[in-house]
Amino acid sequence: MGASTSAILLLFADLVVFISWATSSSIHENFLQCLSFNSNHTTPISNVLYTPKNLSYSDILESSIENLRFSSSATPKPLLILTPLHVSHIQATVVCSKKYGTHVRIRSGGHDYEGLSYVSGLPFIMIDLSELRSINISIEDGSAWVEAGATVGEVYYRIAQKSRTYGFPAGSCPTVGVGGHFSGGGFGTLMRKYGLAADNIVDAYIVVSDGRVLNRESMGEDLFWAIRGGGGASFGVIFSWKIKLAPVPPIVTVFTISRTLEQGALKVFLKWQQVGSTLQEDIFIEAILGAVSGSQEGEKTIKVSFKTLFLGNTSELLSLMKKSFPDLGLEAKDCLEMSWIESVLYYADLSGVPENVLLNRIPRFKNYFKAKSDYVQETISETGLQGIWKMLCQEGAGIMILSPYGGRMDKISETEVPFPHRKGNLYKIQYLVSWDEEGDTVSKKYINWTRKLYEYMAPYVSKLPRAAYFNYRDLDLGMNKLKGNTSYAQASIWGIKYFGFNFDRLVYVKTKVDPSNFFRNEQSIPALSPWWKN
Repeated sequence: MGASTSAILLLFADLVVFISWATSSSIHENFLQCLSFNSNHTTPISNVLYTPKNLSYSDILESSIENLRFSSSATPKPLLILTPLHVSHIQATVVCSKKYGTHVRIRSGGHDYEGLSYVSGLPFIMIDLSELRSINISIEDGSAWVEAGATVGEVYYRIAQKSRTYGFPAGSCPTVGVGGHFSGGGFGTLMRKYGLAADNIVDAYIVVSDGRVLNRESMGEDLFWAIRGGGGASFGVIFSWKIKLAPVPPIVTVFTISRTLEQGALKVFLKWQQVGSTLQEDIFIEAILGAVSGSQEGEKTIKVSFKTLFLGNTSELLSLMKKSFPDLGLEAKDCLEMSWIESVLYYADLSGVPENVLLNRIPRFKNYFKAKSDYVQETISETGLQGIWKMLCQEGAGIMILSPYGGRMDKISETEVPFPHRKGNLYKIQYLVSWDEEGDTVSKKYINWTRKLYEYMAPYVSKLPRAAYFNYRDLDLGMNKLKGNTSYAQASIWGIKYFGFNFDRLVYVKTKVDPSNFFRNEQSIPALSPWWKN
């Protein structure tokens, strides 16, 4: 501990410059000593602390930022980055940050759509979990312990190393970190068969605001419920998950069929709306809508792509499609048979690439983007679709990604975990627009397009509330106050959209486990203040 204390004090000169939350040098020194004193790992905590003057600081900060909207010189940067190698490093940071009034942000993979895991309007320390990414698979009992800094690609790869007949129902982007993904729900191509990632969590370890480490037994069922779909960063630092593996057949089949309006896309899409959520749970047919060049120069038309995973062989798939969705015109030549882990590469547009590409944590593409979400409970009419086509053909338009529900999702209660979007939903919409140019004027053009399309869609999507998916973070829905307490009324504006009636229970759990609201961000669950403090 003496060596650790000496080493960490070497950081003092740097931190004096950057830590504006204190005015006394003795407080700075005490904070650093606090970190050292509360960390008992063989690796001194000073070895995993980085200030803006460290040569590695920028590389670590930028490494997993996917949305360049939050990577400009004007974006607030952390005073300090911690890359823990042991839970005691996390405990020390939580205890000392709370003691000395420092804000904390927690990053797993850096894919937060609004950058909340690595950006804050208050002076803050970022806990970057990327070095905590061990994965221990037990095929014997069909489970795995996964540290929160792992990516879903790493999880899939490690499972496949042990067995080609197991997978896990999480997302299709391999560089997404499991920490935020699992705790916010986590949907993917196996959703209609097995539900969400959050539906398949059986245990977890979390550091809460007083520095204690809790597992499912010691945290209790209320908190364990809350962190499986309610957003873990509201309640503590989750550093490890135990997941239940999902059996998959040795052979699965994939295909992508695209149709333009001139090729009958409208008729096929109208049928997809009717059958996509009613097909057997072994099939997942996603529809992607966007504009492409038309047959005449300067013209645009709409292309609808149907990207599909089927848990079975081509013969079985053709039989199913002929019976339930003949309008698509699927033929054997359209189908590709492969292992499930190869289908992961297919969905990530990495077909033919060695499987170990899933171990690459760095996003392949970094750009500026904005996303929003909706849920559809009744089929959209042809008239409604005509308006969508027009908006998708506008300058600066993006795409719409439509993911079918039904299957297992219909059978899980909306209160089983905080994620409430279950029976009654035909499909989920993600509105996504991206661009490469820098600058506020350019950004506003593209962001305004998503907002106008979102406004247009109001009559065709869920109502009271107009629901949204928490992992597609959207600050347009509302924000908390960072300073002081956010009222229940203010937070419920966005909270009920994400969590429905589960929002009340989340507030109850938050108030019980983090009454001082230490873990907070612009869309964290609020802690209720006692009436005499209001």
